[in-house]
Amino acid sequence: MNKTDENLLSEILGDPIHEADAYNIRKNGEGIKRKVNPYIDIVSKEDGNGLDIYVKENTLFGIIHIPVILTESGLTDIVYNDFHIGKNANVIIIAGCGIHNDLHKDSRHDGIHRFYLEEGSKVKYVEKHYGEGKGTGKKVLNPITEIIMKKGSYMTMDSVQIKGVDNTIRKTNATLYENATLVINEKILTNQDQFAKTDFKVNLNGENSSTHITSRTVATDSSYQEFNSNIIGNTRSYAHVECDAIIKDLASVKAVPEIYANHVDANLIHEAAIGKIAGDQLIKLMTLGLTEKEAENAIINGFLK
Repeated sequence: MNKTDENLLSEILGDPIHEADAYNIRKNGEGIKRKVNPYIDIVSKEDGNGLDIYVKENTLFGIIHIPVILTESGLTDIVYNDFHIGKNANVIIIAGCGIHNDLHKDSRHDGIHRFYLEEGSKVKYVEKHYGEGKGTGKKVLNPITEIIMKKGSYMTMDSVQIKGVDNTIRKTNATLYENATLVINEKILTNQDQFAKTDFKVNLNGENSSTHITSRTVATDSSYQEFNSNIIGNTRSYAHVECDAIIKDLASVKAVPEIYANHVDANLIHEAAIGKIAGDQLIKLMTLGLTEKEAENAIINGFLK
């Protein structure tokens, strides 16, 4: 671990990793540090390309960090992590990836995370992505999240693209059973000629299952974003999807909502709003002494909080 590694971890984790109950650090395709306890176990897959994380039933308030960092230009890293959450367990999982690329070759990480939530379990999952470096090589991140939620389970997923990611395709597929609830909050910032595409697919298969998805994004310069959601209500269920985006300069954003009600008691709602920063918002802040640029940044930061 060097200063660059520590900075990447700080960006994607926030809190010091040693404070977690269990963790695994992956750097340039290899695990370099791990901690477990009697309630949370982390086991390497036999092929070395991922982990199985086991949380025992009735585990309360466990904190797990599973970060990935890339500092080697030209490396493509693919990892498969499976999270097995025991009955009535309650844990916080912080993951994500930081890439530092100072050279001309592209660096890429594809993280496939699969969650299996047993009956009554609760998970808060935080996933952050960040890119930095002075090289011309791109920082590419393609996260895939697959979620199976059994009766009465509850999961929140905060997915954040902080900055510096040149290209990303983000996919989330979930299947919910009886009384399961999935809440997703997505925040993305793109600039220059960056590309970001998001795909959500949620199957509401159980009675009284529900999902609430909120996507807040900002696209500036000549960047492009695309938001796709596919919500399928197969029984008495509820879904609310919100897609809000701010565009500036020559940027563009596309939102494609799809909702399928396959049951008379499936209540599915989708809302989308895309537009520029309102002039009256800028004027209000500028009357407080901010420059136009400072006012814009303040509005953007508040929108993405």
